[in-house]
This record gives sequence, C-alpha cells and structure tokens, in this order.
Amino acid sequence: MSTKGEHHTVPLSVLLKRESANEKIDNPELIHGQANQSKKGEDFTLVKTECQRVMGDGVTTFSVYGLFDGHNGSAAAIYTKENLLNNVLAAIPSDLNRDEWVAALPRALVAGFVKTDKDFQERARTSGTTVTFVIVEGWVVSVASVGDSRCILEPAEGGVYHLSADHRLEINEEERDRVTASGGEVGRLNTGGGTEIGPLRCWPGGLCLSRSIGDLDVGEYIVPVPYVKQVKLSSAGGRLIISSDGVWDAISAEEALDCCRGLPPESSAEHIVKEAVGKKGLRDDTTCIVVDILPLEKPAASVPPPKKQGKGMLKSMFKRKTSDSSSNIEKEYAEPDVVEELFEEGSAMLSERLDTKYPLCNMFKLFMCAVCQVEVKPGEGVSIHAGSDNCRKLRPWDGPFLCASCQDKKDAMEGKRSSGDRHSSESD
Repeated sequence: MSTKGEHHTVPLSVLLKRESANEKIDNPELIHGQANQSKKGEDFTLVKTECQRVMGDGVTTFSVYGLFDGHNGSAAAIYTKENLLNNVLAAIPSDLNRDEWVAALPRALVAGFVKTDKDFQERARTSGTTVTFVIVEGWVVSVASVGDSRCILEPAEGGVYHLSADHRLEINEEERDRVTASGGEVGRLNTGGGTEIGPLRCWPGGLCLSRSIGDLDVGEYIVPVPYVKQVKLSSAGGRLIISSDGVWDAISAEEALDCCRGLPPESSAEHIVKEAVGKKGLRDDTTCIVVDILPLEKPAASVPPPKKQGKGMLKSMFKRKTSDSSSNIEKEYAEPDVVEELFEEGSAMLSERLDTKYPLCNMFKLFMCAVCQVEVKPGEGVSIHAGSDNCRKLRPWDGPFLCASCQDKKDAMEGKRSSGDRHSSESD
C-alpha cells in the first residue's frame, strides 16, 4: 500500500498513454483554406506545408503561411514571397534540435526580413509590401509582421489573441515618434489652403505605414524589422486567421471568427472575405487564409465555440498555467489547456533584435554577418552595438557582427546617415 511522500511520481498508466500518443501530440494536423477578391491585384499568399528542418528525414516538419499586401505595384510582394522563407532559413544555424530551432526563429525572422528588404532595394524598385509571415512547428506558432495585415488566434479554450502588430501611423504613436526621430515627417495630405485630409502619412512618399519591405522612395526609416510573437498552443489546438487590411478595415476579429464558426477552413476563408466585402464593398484587395491546428484524432470540422470570457480578458494577454491540483489523476498530469507566450518583441532597433543571450547566442556563428550570413573576418565586422551607449563596456570580440553593407543599412534605418535620393510618390 502506497503512502504519500514528498515526491510525486507519474503513474505508469499515464506514462504509457503519453508514449502511445507522443507522435500525435508533437505533430498536430494542419488544414488550411484561402480566399481572395481582387481590386488591384497586389495581394499574394504563400502556403508551404511539411517543410523539412532536417532534409530527408520526413519527420522534422513545419508549415509556412505568408500574406503579402503590395502597394505602388506588385514587385515587392512577389519578390518577398519568393525569397523571404529562404532568407529566414539561411539565418538559422544547422544541426539544432527541435527546441533550439524554435528558439532561434525570432532572431532568424528579423534577419530574413531585413535581408529581403536590403536585396530588393538594391534592385532600385520603389514598390513595397506588408508581410504577415507564420511558421507552425508542432504546437508552436511564430508570427512576424510588418504593415497592417494581421494574424489572430482563437484557441480551442476560447478567447481572441492578436499575434501581429498594426504599423499604421494613424494608430501607432510610438512608431510616429520613431519615424520623426529618424528624420521623417508625419502628416496628412495637404490639399492646399491648409486643408488636410486622409490618414497620417510619412513624407516624402506618402506611405501610411511605418514598417514594410521595399519602399525605397519613402526613406529607410520605414523599416523592415518585424514585430515577432511566438506562442505555444495546448494539444487541443486552435484556429488562425491571416488577412489583409481589406478584411480588417471592414470587420473585427470577433466578427471574422463568428461568421465562419462551424465551417472548415476553405469555406471559412470564403465567408470572411464575403462578409468583409459585403460590409464596405470591394475597395481594396481582400485576402484571407484560415488554418486549423488540430489533434490528429479529431475531425477537421472546426474549432469548437469558445467559452465565454469575462470582460477582463484582454486581447493581448495570454493565460498562464495554473497551480490548481485536480483529484482526477489523468487531468493532473495532462498538458495544460492554455496558450503559453514564448517570445514577444517589437523594437525597430537591430542592436536589440539581433543581440542574443546565453545559451541562445552559442547557436549562432560569431564571425558571420547576423543579417546576410556572409563570413566576416575577425577585425572586419562591425558590432551591432557600435555607436550605442553601452559600446564602451563591450569587448572588441563582442558580437553579433554586421558586414559593412548591412551596417550601412542599420545606420540608415536609425537615421544616422542619409538614405539617398528619394522620389515623392503617394502610396496606399
């Protein structure tokens, strides 16, 4: 007969149940659908399922969902769709295990966005694009975003969680301050005689956004550094909705979820687009991707209706694991039914986004440009901390390092040098 002791042991029945369900728990079923109604033909999507972290093993897979809302032409959106994923993956060191790979993603996403922007601008094209880029690895969802397309999550337990940021100058005071501090001007379109109309824009260029990829003509204080959020779902799963501003200008996150409840992803995406266009008409490209993240044993009908939440539920907050014990032994050792926040950062400063602490820093090669991944010889690279307040405290070999051209890009984004000739053009 067993007696209570200080140490809890996991019952054999629970261990066996975990073992038998291990593969299912680690690899949920992903089902997606998408829909679009086009006005300008500048929205593009990327869907790649079962990408391999370790080539050839067929097990270490992840999936990618991207939405690129172009403006001033489609060149930037197309280029980003074709190159961003490769640039992100190139920034992740090889030979990492699963947990290390997931932990390295936030820095790699920043590097991939900046490299894509830098390479595109070297082509001297003036179009730009918003980006909402989602990587699903197991139950971990990583989202990187610039611009005003958005990604929301409805976990099986209920609630609405915003996994992206809105970089419209009209609503983001912090970004307005950053742009003006870097040398840009923020104001409305002046029609003459002191009359100003429309949303706040950045001048020159007239862009409504503070972050994008491309937009060479606007100025490099319009930066490609993404807001990144990384969360882990419970094994109950959830639903992602990734949509362009054509959707979010017409309906709220709650309306988008409610209008397609009980429907599979493909039909859900169609209903969301139809609902948005029905509200305000087809004023802009309107695109939606719906992704259901489901346990393998569950049918792909839909995420169940959420439990009603109290008024204190904030959209940007995540529920934490509680310490409540349960008399049911299966529940006591089950995975917590919560959404766990793993990472969140939105700073536009590369010195903050590329710097990594121990042990994560040991995953990245020291003498390698942290953005473009070219080899930097000792003594030739420029520390990302160069010129910062704590630069004097750092040793000469303290990285990460940037090559000369990426350091030039960093200085331009931070307003430390002129970004060159600009051509005025109004953009949406």
